[in-house]
Amino acid sequence: MNSKLRIGILCHPTYGGSGVVASELALSLADGGHDVHVFSHDVPPRLARSPGPVQMHRAQGIPYPLFHSTPHDLAITSAILNVHRAQGLDILHAHYALPHAVSAFLARSAAQADHTRPAPRVVTTLHGTDITLVGNDPSYAPLTQFVIMASDAATAVSEWLARQTRERFCPDMDCPKPIEVIPNFIDVERFRPDVLPRVAGAPPMAVHVSNFRAVKRVPWLVRAFAKAIKGKTAQLVLVGDGPDQAQCRALAAELGIGANVVFLGERDAIPELMAPADVFALSSREESFGLSALEAMACGIPVVSTDAGGVREVIEHGISGLLSPVDDMDAFADHLRRLLFDRAGARNMGVAAREQSVRRFRREAVIGRYEDLYRRVLAGGV
Repeated sequence: MNSKLRIGILCHPTYGGSGVVASELALSLADGGHDVHVFSHDVPPRLARSPGPVQMHRAQGIPYPLFHSTPHDLAITSAILNVHRAQGLDILHAHYALPHAVSAFLARSAAQADHTRPAPRVVTTLHGTDITLVGNDPSYAPLTQFVIMASDAATAVSEWLARQTRERFCPDMDCPKPIEVIPNFIDVERFRPDVLPRVAGAPPMAVHVSNFRAVKRVPWLVRAFAKAIKGKTAQLVLVGDGPDQAQCRALAAELGIGANVVFLGERDAIPELMAPADVFALSSREESFGLSALEAMACGIPVVSTDAGGVREVIEHGISGLLSPVDDMDAFADHLRRLLFDRAGARNMGVAAREQSVRRFRREAVIGRYEDLYRRVLAGGV
């Protein structure tokens, strides 16, 4: 078999975990000599700033009065078919079940009907809310179940998410489609402790990075931070944007900590924003993996997190961070206070966090697992 693979990657163009992982995977595969195409309705931010040799296909459906919203997923399917007919694709790797696994399935079916080239195989990677929230909604659940089972291989980013998939979509039987766990990964050269040094004499700082959606509970974090710094001075830096940002601004002012909370909006310089912090805060109600926490760990920053979903598979309590029950704000605030104001202890924990991220989640090792999966699928196995 030719060592060079022709791979199409479908993803959301977001700052969220699935878009980040898909973009980094595409860049790594292309650097490894594979022919890589990314299909999305816009350019993912991680891809936009990279000089890597990935071919980007920005597929946007045409607006038409008949449509309530532009059907980008159908345009993506057509873009895949155009590339496959012209050059051929071996693998379609869909990140997030809906709509990307559906688009990949349609493209594979159309390619099978063409009889001009062997149809590409479909790999679907599940990232979290595509199973627990969006895909599990009764409006979409039957289709989610179908595209997972129709994929040539399916993966999940954590053991927790693999269990959730089996429980939600195969509750009464052994799941006929094995869900292989391949974790998220990190570029430990880009995310490293010395990318930007701490400022001498600066107040203790916690940082949080998210899309400010309800599941991330950023208002909850602002309340916990107010508890944590009561009678002391520290700073909370919030990176990202989304529906809850205005509420967070109002809440910080209401709690009297408006001067202590900084809203930076969406940024690309994530390592530089993380590295000077004393602690990374993750307050999610549900988290399939916790990619932003892993990025912080690689920067040598310990994590204070809720014990949600697959987070425990990334953070070792008492070693690389501190975990608290999902709804125990007092425990979360106590942990935040401990690491903010015991800076020597936080640095020691940050050293362990860096070591763990390098040992377990280094990019090269995980990319190799995806390459192995692609070749097994093409050989007729899983």
